[in-house]
Amino acid sequence: MTIDLGPQNFKDIMAKKKTIKPPAYPWQDFALKIIDDLAIPTFKRNSVFKICKENTKDFVEKCLNETKELCQTGEKWKYFFKLITKK
Repeated sequence: MTIDLGPQNFKDIMAKKKTIKPPAYPWQDFALKIIDDLAIPTFKRNSVFKICKENTKDFVEKCLNETKELCQTGEKWKYFFKLITKK
């Protein structure tokens, strides 16, 4: 059995460091928030990014808030898409 001593020098630490790129645009961060809040399935993620890119943040935020208020049971993401398409 060997004992893991961890990184022995600074070079080892830098080699194991993982960098996470932040979203390039604010609407991408907003889309990720919506995906988490509404538990949107992976096959609909691209649609959320498209919605956030093409519509104003106020409009999308209004639809998100209405979805949270009105849809207490069931799949919230379906109701969200229904509100967006009624535009």
